[in-house]
Amino acid sequence: MFRQLVVNILIAYLWTLLMGEWNWTIFSVGYLIGSAVVFALRHFFPQPYYLKKVWAIIRFIYVLIREILTSGIFVMGQVIRPQPTFMPGIFSIKSKLQGNIEITIISLMITLTPGSTVMEYSPDENILYIHAMDLSDEKRMMLKSIHRFENAIMGVTRDV
Repeated sequence: MFRQLVVNILIAYLWTLLMGEWNWTIFSVGYLIGSAVVFALRHFFPQPYYLKKVWAIIRFIYVLIREILTSGIFVMGQVIRPQPTFMPGIFSIKSKLQGNIEITIISLMITLTPGSTVMEYSPDENILYIHAMDLSDEKRMMLKSIHRFENAIMGVTRDV
């Protein structure tokens, strides 16, 4: 992946030299040309195309921000109600993530979303124990969120 980036930057630099003028527009055009060249030659590199990983990181950030905002709105709606109707509780979910880094990232992402926190992790069975503010509504939402989180994390941490 690093080699692809270096080749792409070298092509952009050569393009800028050939144009004889130094500005960001010309360098950006050279970078786009370099991206196309690296994409065409991607079979000669041992790693997958590097912009796939960049896209996965952008998607990861989008999923995290989206889930934080939707969970925040849900919690705000629960708190503003005159008669609170939430029922806190603990539930478990089996994760398809592996390794300390992936489990740590999903635990942090779940804890960052308002109304939920990871209490425990069982490495034997790969199970997360999660405390939710409203077990009746939030468990369903949390399961969808965790599935999105897992897919986003696997896109960033694994070579697909």
